[in-house]
Amino acid sequence: MRYLSTRGRADRKRFCEILLEGLAPDGGLYLPESYPKIDARLGQLRQIWVSGGYADLAFEILKLYIDDIPEAQLRDLCRKTYRPQVFGTPEIVPVRQLEHGLYLQALSNGPTLAFKDMAMQLLGNLFEYELARRGEELNILGATSGDTGSAAEYAMRGKKGVRVFMTSPHGRMSAFQQAQMFSLLDENIHNIAIEGVFDDCQDIVKAVSNDLEFKRCYKIGTVNSINWARLLAQVVYYFAGYFQATRHDSEQVAFTVPSGNFGNICAGHVARMMGLPIAKLVVATNENDVLDEFFRTGVYRVRGSADTHETSSPSMDISKASNFERFVFDLLGRDAALTRSLFADALGRQGFFDLSAHPSFAQAATRYGFASGKSTHADRLATIRDTDARFGVVIDTHTADGLKVAREHRPSGLPMLVLETALPIKFAQTIEEALGRPPARPSGFEGLEAKPRRVQVMPADVEQVKAYIAAHAPLLPP
Repeated sequence: MRYLSTRGRADRKRFCEILLEGLAPDGGLYLPESYPKIDARLGQLRQIWVSGGYADLAFEILKLYIDDIPEAQLRDLCRKTYRPQVFGTPEIVPVRQLEHGLYLQALSNGPTLAFKDMAMQLLGNLFEYELARRGEELNILGATSGDTGSAAEYAMRGKKGVRVFMTSPHGRMSAFQQAQMFSLLDENIHNIAIEGVFDDCQDIVKAVSNDLEFKRCYKIGTVNSINWARLLAQVVYYFAGYFQATRHDSEQVAFTVPSGNFGNICAGHVARMMGLPIAKLVVATNENDVLDEFFRTGVYRVRGSADTHETSSPSMDISKASNFERFVFDLLGRDAALTRSLFADALGRQGFFDLSAHPSFAQAATRYGFASGKSTHADRLATIRDTDARFGVVIDTHTADGLKVAREHRPSGLPMLVLETALPIKFAQTIEEALGRPPARPSGFEGLEAKPRRVQVMPADVEQVKAYIAAHAPLLPP
C-alpha cells in the first residue's frame, strides 16, 4: 500500500512514513492510491466481529492499509488498544435503538468521554511502537476545539519519545473540556491557549507543518485528523455499527455525523468507498454551517474569526474543514492539479470556491451519498429535552445536532445510525439549561474543574508558538 498527496506530489510513501508526518510536503493530505475493496469479504468481517470483537475487526481492516508493521504486532497493538477496560463495554461501540429505524452508536466511553478516543488511543500506541523501532523522538503539534486535545493528551501522556504541544481557542471550550486538558501536569504535555478561534489554532498547525526546515529540526508530527492514521482508525466503527444494525450483508444503512472538520464523516466516506453498504452519509452542522452550505449549493466559503459563531456545540465551531480536501479530491476524480488550485490558490485568494457548475458536484449526493443539514441552539435544546422525555436518554449537544438532522434525512426502510460524539457531562451548562438538572458525572471525574492547571496563553502568532516549541523541546538530529 502506497500513499499519495491530494496536491500531486510525485513520490509515494508507506504507512509508517506518513504516520509521523501529518501534512504532505506540498501542503496536501495523504490518501491511499486506491481503496481496498471488501465487498466479497463482508460476511467474513461480520463473523470476525461476532467471534473476535472490535479489536480483531480493527486488525482486519487496518492491515489492508498497513503492510509495513508485521501482522502479529499490528494485531497486538489493536488488542492492546480496544479493550473493555479502556472503553467500558465488550462491544466498545454499542448501538442502541431509540425508535423504529433510528439508532445511536455510542463512541464516547473512552478515557476522555469523547469519540476522539477511538482513534487517539490507537495513535498513541502506534506512535510509541514506531518511534521505538526507529530510536527516534517526536514533537506533536495539534489544534483542538474541545475533544481532540484531551483525547490526544490522555493517549500520549507518559509515552516514551513523545511530547504534545496542543493549541486551543482561549475561553471557547466548555469548563469540563478545559479542565480535562489543563489539569494534566505530565512533563511531556504542553497546553497553549490561543487568543482566537479554532481556525486560528488550525492555521498555526498548518503553517508550522509547512515550514519544512522547522518541521525537520524539531520532528513535528500531528494528531489532528489531517493525520491519515487517525482517520483510518475511525473507519472501523462504521463497520461495527453496520454489523450491529443489520442482520444480512445485503442490507444498506445510513449514518448521520455531527461534523465541523469533516474528519469523522470522511472516515464514513472511506468505509463506503471500500464497499460497506452505506446508502447515505448525512453531515450535521451547527450555526457554523460551511459544510451544509457546500452540500446544498456547491460553494465552499470559509469564514474569518469574527464570523465564526460561538455556540453550545463548541467542538463544531469550525469554519475551515481541514479534512474536506480529501473528499473533494475524490469528488474531482482525484485531479490533484484542480484540488491544489482550489485549496492552495482560490481559498487563499478569495476565501471560497464554487463547484456548483462543475459536473462532479451532483455526484456528491448521487455517487457518494452525501446530504447535509443544520441545527441551532434552540434545536439542540428541544432535541435534548425530547430524547430525555421519550427515551430516558441524556445526549450531549453535538449528538443532539446529529439527531435533529438525522430525522430530516431518514431514508425509508433503512436503519439510520447517529454517531454519538461525547458524554453530556462535557457540556453541563447547556444540559442544565435544557433539562433543569445537571448531567450525571461519570466516576473518576469528581472535582476535575478544581484541580491545579498548567496552560500558556498567547496570541494567534505562528512565530511565538514556534519559539515556545523550541524552548521546550530539544533540537533533534535529522
